[in-house]
Order: sequence, then C-alpha cells, then structure tokens
Amino acid sequence: MKKENKKLDQLFEKFENQWDIETLESNHEKRFIQKLKSKKSKWKRFVSIGIAASIVLMLGLSFIYNTPKKTEELQFASKETKQTDSIFTVLIEKELEKIKEKKSPENEKIIADALKQMRTLDNDYDKIIKELETNGESKQIIYAMISNLQTRISFLQSVLQHIENKEQIIKIADEKTM
Repeated sequence: MKKENKKLDQLFEKFENQWDIETLESNHEKRFIQKLKSKKSKWKRFVSIGIAASIVLMLGLSFIYNTPKKTEELQFASKETKQTDSIFTVLIEKELEKIKEKKSPENEKIIADALKQMRTLDNDYDKIIKELETNGESKQIIYAMISNLQTRISFLQSVLQHIENKEQIIKIADEKTM
C-alpha cells in the first residue's frame, strides 16, 4: 500500500505546476446560474417551436389525407347511367373472352383485327366518358355512350359469328376430304 501511495505522490509532484488552482470570483455562482437560466429559456423556445411545427405538419397531413380522392370508378350523375355502363361492360368482357377462346392459326388475323377495332371503339368511349364527367349528363352524351356500348357488343357478336362460320366451313371441307 505504501508503494502505491508513493507512486501516487510522485505522479502529483510531476504534474504539480500544471494544476488549475485559480480561485473563483465571488459572483461566479450568480453568473453560472444566470447562464443556466438563459440556456433553459432557449431550450423552452426550441421546444415550443418544435411543438408548433409538429402541429402545422399534422394539420397539413390531415388536409392532404382528408381531401376526397377521385376514384377510378366513373363519376356518373345518375345511378341509372352507372348501372347501364356496368351491365354493358360485363357483356362486352364476356364476348371478348369468347372470341379469345376461339383463337387459332386459321382465325388469328380476324381476332387481331377485331381487337384493333375494339381499341378504337374503347378510345371513343373514353372520350365520351370524359365529356360526361366534364359537362354532366345530357341526352346526347348518354345516347352516344349507349350507342358506343351497343356497337361494341354487336361488333363482337358479328366477329364471333364470322369465326364460327369459318370454323364450320373448315369442318365441312375436312369431312368431304375424308
């Protein structure tokens, strides 16, 4: 233990001139407390600014998320128009499925041409819908919409009939050659 104390004493002697041994002024404590208070007020100001910024951010986000979003679904003025569109759309999709099921090397060109024509009719329908959403329902727009839907269904049915007739002719020709 004495040996350790001796080492410690030597260490203190070595750094003896480097110790900070100044005496503090009498008003040092008051200045220290004053600095602490000024830091606290800055901290309080920072906290209050942070809280205010958080509130502004929350209000901004609530406005963004509470604004009504435009749905993918058509915004029709009447329920009847919406029903008409959905019924015709289902019929068109069923006819398209029937045509796609008939796809074969013999009628591939007919189906490709039919799908190309359908894209044109779809584009026309999209223009009609934009007009409907922009100007609201009128007899002319509703008539154009229904007419387009009927044209698409009739077109698909005639393409399907043409494919079936062609298949029937090929089947008859195959039977005669046997």
